[in-house]
Amino acid sequence: MIITIDTHSGMPIFRQIFDQISRQILTGQLQPGEQLPPIREFSTELKINPMTLSKVYSMLESEGFLERRRGIGLFVKKMGSSESSSVKTELAEEILKDAAVNISQLGIDEDVAMKIFSKHYKKYRNKPEE
Repeated sequence: MIITIDTHSGMPIFRQIFDQISRQILTGQLQPGEQLPPIREFSTELKINPMTLSKVYSMLESEGFLERRRGIGLFVKKMGSSESSSVKTELAEEILKDAAVNISQLGIDEDVAMKIFSKHYKKYRNKPEE
């Protein structure tokens, strides 16, 4: 699992990790039944506090992305198609809300913003995430 942390981003580290892992689950990069790395080992690799990663794993578990198997670890949970669709819609809502805030702060007209979005959506909709 590849996680990239941007220390210059205004977004908290735990949120960056949560977003990346949840996206990897939703896109199938992390498959149901796949075990996540242990907290101590993975936090060392990411050079973050283990409590930060523990918080992320707990959030992912409470959001229904992971299941805990006592004494073994955390695993990607299989989601039903309607559950997966609902989570994807919520994630899209959050991403687009942030984009709308940034675009409106730049003073960009709604029509221009929609054209920009449409251009990029058409360009990337059939391409896998890189």
